[in-house]
Amino acid sequence: MIPRVRVAHLPTPLEAMPRLSAALHGPRLWVKRDDLTGLAFGGNKTRKLEFVLAEAQSHGARTLITTGAAQSNHCRQTAALARRFGLDCILVLSGDPEQVPSGNLLLDHLLGAEIVWARRDERDAVLRQTFEEAWAAGRRPHLIPLGASDEIGALGYVFALDELIRQGETFDWIIVPSSSGGTQAGLVLGARRANLSSRILGISIDHPAGELQQTVAALASEASERFGPRILFDPAEVLVNDQYLGGGYGVLGEPEIEAIRLFAREEGLFLDPVYTGRAAAALIGLIREGFFKETDRVLFWHTGGATALFADPYARQLV
Repeated sequence: MIPRVRVAHLPTPLEAMPRLSAALHGPRLWVKRDDLTGLAFGGNKTRKLEFVLAEAQSHGARTLITTGAAQSNHCRQTAALARRFGLDCILVLSGDPEQVPSGNLLLDHLLGAEIVWARRDERDAVLRQTFEEAWAAGRRPHLIPLGASDEIGALGYVFALDELIRQGETFDWIIVPSSSGGTQAGLVLGARRANLSSRILGISIDHPAGELQQTVAALASEASERFGPRILFDPAEVLVNDQYLGGGYGVLGEPEIEAIRLFAREEGLFLDPVYTGRAAAALIGLIREGFFKETDRVLFWHTGGATALFADPYARQLV
């Protein structure tokens, strides 16, 4: 039995998107609503953190420490989980402090997270220093990697894939945002364990395809040991598209804006400006390029994060 705490609202809904399919003259589209996992407005990190927190508890942790960008969904959900279980939380954030916090940063403040600011190129060093200081102060810290993307966090999406199978629909393609790699790694491992034929295509948010393929393959291989003998994944087996990186991480461009508006106006669904907005822009682009067959059944895995729409820098671009 793999240790796990239960906080997510599961199973998340599986919904058809007929109006979006019609608007794009494309294949049959569906969405897996992991924006509805619960825990501080939901998102994919809820599934990961169920396993990460169980690991932290086994070590007697009293403080959770993690890192991300100023509008990090992962940091917001980690802070909420810490409060839910009576733990302290320290967030090492990259970016510039806002005079009036908005979006996820506002929620971090409301949750009482301690925030340490660092330049992105210094973030790892500051994270390690923050951990060492908390340890020296007797705060029993537990360090959670960026995006909760390690072999433990990836387990959340192994079980998510099992959940999808139990919901009874089959898909030719599963499209998922991929950045730190843990979500895609879990799905890839889950598909291998279940002998699922669906092709899992990660849309890179900020990394070259080759780099992300290496990360996902390594995480899937490491996570497989939790179920038995190690399964060695070849990076070449991992499907990644890096043709929609746009202006870089967190930069909201015209393709993302179009995707956010189209999902909202055709299906009443809110995407986030960093991850699902970019992945949806890629989905739209691939449909227009004729990448999918008309008869394909394509699942878009919504990983949450719409709270970032209310962040001041993005809100101004979307009105």
